[in-house]
This record gives sequence, structure tokens and C-alpha cells, in this order.
Amino acid sequence: MTPSTTTTTTTTAATPPVPPAGPRAATAPTGGRAALLLLADGRFPAGGHAHSGGAEAAVKAGRIRDAATLEDFCRGRLHTAGLVAGALAAAGALGIDPAELDAAADARTPAPALRTTARRLGRQLTRAARSVWPGDPGLEALAAAYPRGAHQPVVLGLAARAAGLGPLDAAHVAAYESTGGPATATVRLLGLDPFEATAVLARLTPELDEVAERATAAAHRARRAGTGALPAASSPLLEIGAQAHAAWPVRLFAS
Repeated sequence: MTPSTTTTTTTTAATPPVPPAGPRAATAPTGGRAALLLLADGRFPAGGHAHSGGAEAAVKAGRIRDAATLEDFCRGRLHTAGLVAGALAAAGALGIDPAELDAAADARTPAPALRTTARRLGRQLTRAARSVWPGDPGLEALAAAYPRGAHQPVVLGLAARAAGLGPLDAAHVAAYESTGGPATATVRLLGLDPFEATAVLARLTPELDEVAERATAAAHRARRAGTGALPAASSPLLEIGAQAHAAWPVRLFAS
């Protein structure tokens, strides 16, 4: 799967303003890198286990057949959806206005099915993060402004901030999610050897680090120049596959 970079714009409905994330609540626990591991853990109750990140549609279409094609798929997703999500998460961790970031996420998500999924995951992550880091003003304001959920990477950035993590940490979590979810799903979809799937993720780690660094640099630019400086990489097959997948009468994963 070869990543392509195109800019997409969509009309977004007006949303109530959300104040930028303020100081962390004095009673909120912070865990540094241990909190990073917690956020990146697939067992964190944010709903990601029910989503394949487009892998289910790709398996049915024959684009994922084995470890080699899984690696191609994950690499393409990392450099497109992973880069965009990483930049949005890093920007959220920097304290950029979440309402602006959510509008930017909408404009970078052409497929209605993916926008719905992103907000559903964002709602679940908000619930989990507010339970783990209670009283954080940024998370509380976001939950009030977006009761049906903000885009998941935006929520991830605010959750990272609440946990005492920085923008690069948030970008790493988002980038890892962009590959870890499809790899885990493919084990179930194809009966792929989990050792092979994990080896795919291991081979991608140098690229994942590079994508997280690019995403963080873009977030710092956006802090100075606005959200238009955030990357808008797209992968049309992911968008098309997600829209088709949403109409399937029977499926193993929600997306």
C-alpha cells in the first residue's frame, strides 16, 4: 500500500468553543513514561479492541493475505492516518485549542464512516481518561463541549497532557495505534501467527519513531501558524474500504 499525500477539506458544523487545556488538576496522578505505557496498552478501556483500523476490509479485498502484505498495509497506514493522528494528538498535548483541532480532524477525514468511528472512539477514550485522571480541566471541558465525542486523536492529546506526558509521547501512542490495531486484528481475521504479526510491528519501529517526530514538529508549527500547518496525508483505499465496511450486514470488527 503506497501512501499518498493529498489535502481534503470538508464543511464542518459549528461547535461550541472549548477552552485550551488549562493547568492539570492538583490531585490528578501523573506517571511519566509509565503513563505512556498505560495509554498505549491495548487493554486500556478505550474501545480500540473492537476496531481493525481498516484491516477487515483489506483482508476481504485480498490486500492483506500474510505477514508481508500486513507489513505493507501497516506501513501505508502509519505514514498517512498515523501521521495525521500523531500530529493532532501532539497538538492536543501542547494545549492547542481542542475545538480547532477537532475541526481540523473533521477536514482530514473525508469518509463519514471514519468520522463516526473517530468520534465513537473519542467518546470512549474521554470516559476512560476522565476515570483514570479525574478532575483534569481540559478533559472536563472537552466532555462538556462534545458529549457525543471529539475525534479520538484530539482526546488522546488531552489525555496525554492530563497524564503528565508531552507531545512526542502523545504522537508515539497515536502512531503505534495506527499499526498495532490492524496487526492484532489480522491475527484474528486470518489466523496469522501472532509472532509474525509482532515481528511486523518490530520492523516498523524505526519508521514509527520517525513519524512521531515529524508529527510533533508539525504540532509545534501549528502552535505558531494555526492548524493548517498540520499534515493532511490521505489514503483513499482506507476511506473507500471504511465506507464499504460500514454497510456490511455481518462483520467481526466495528470498523
